[in-house]
Amino acid sequence: MRTLVAVTYLFIPLPMPRFQYLIHLEASSYHHCDIGSGVLNNPTETSFKIGLIGKGIQLSRTPFMHETEARRLGLTFKYDLIDTDLMGETPPPISQILNMLEEQGYTGANITFPFKQTAMEFIDEFSDAAIGVGSVNTVLFRDGKRFGHNTDVSGFEQSYRENMMDQLKKSVLLIGAGGAGVSVAHALLKCGVGKLFVADTNHAMADKLVSRLNSQFGGTANVISVEAFPEISNSLDGVVNATPIGMAKLPGSPFPEKLIQQKMWIVDIVYFPLETELLNTARAIGCHTLSGAEMAVFQALHAFELFTGISADAAAMKSSFAVFENR
Repeated sequence: MRTLVAVTYLFIPLPMPRFQYLIHLEASSYHHCDIGSGVLNNPTETSFKIGLIGKGIQLSRTPFMHETEARRLGLTFKYDLIDTDLMGETPPPISQILNMLEEQGYTGANITFPFKQTAMEFIDEFSDAAIGVGSVNTVLFRDGKRFGHNTDVSGFEQSYRENMMDQLKKSVLLIGAGGAGVSVAHALLKCGVGKLFVADTNHAMADKLVSRLNSQFGGTANVISVEAFPEISNSLDGVVNATPIGMAKLPGSPFPEKLIQQKMWIVDIVYFPLETELLNTARAIGCHTLSGAEMAVFQALHAFELFTGISADAAAMKSSFAVFENR
């Protein structure tokens, strides 16, 4: 059962609890919803309240992008950060946070680290993308039900298609098999990558991702150790970093500089900073590169459209992202 529990020590006082069923199934048989399920279809709705649930999210650009686009469209849009780092030594579980937001009339929420997978237990229906990767980054509250979506997949896919589709992609290395890596891996194979090598210091996680990919796309993915990078570097067309390495708080590069070749394209989904050590090195060598800004913008754009039912402008949201970066 999905039990709605009042949590009075969060930032909003709650009404009396109510109770509803959640049919909790294994990932292979989650309740499916069409991509539009839960999306607002009332064109007269102009006021929205959204939250971003995560840990250590005070520097997120997402609220600024959403609220700026909403103002451009003449909408009333309030976007709150639900940061568990600010909820004391023992923050409430994701189940209670979702309960609180639903009780308080939120339209929906974006969900980020470390809740993308654990949140699925407390959601009723899922899009194909969410089922495919086994995680959600967007949840909609509609008519007493919760609809889970994953716009990380579509966000990376659109950024890749708009910037890298003219590049060779017979053999690609993905570094990172965590939440972001799972979404990126699915998007890469949807974009036509021939052979995908997956590396992660957590070998069990890499094995699990490759098994999932091969069950959905055929035998196109292989696990590789970090130590084996030199063995495949000459055959690689591209390298994608889906780890936190390169972030301001975790500097460095996940791929050795000496192995980067001019013929490669390099993608780094890190966007704080935009200019990571990996991208700096690759650009200096002459590689075609792509930062994490595009994925960040497109995943936000797709989530905005799910929340509002209104088309967002990619150029305007890219401009908002850049303004936030430079302010």
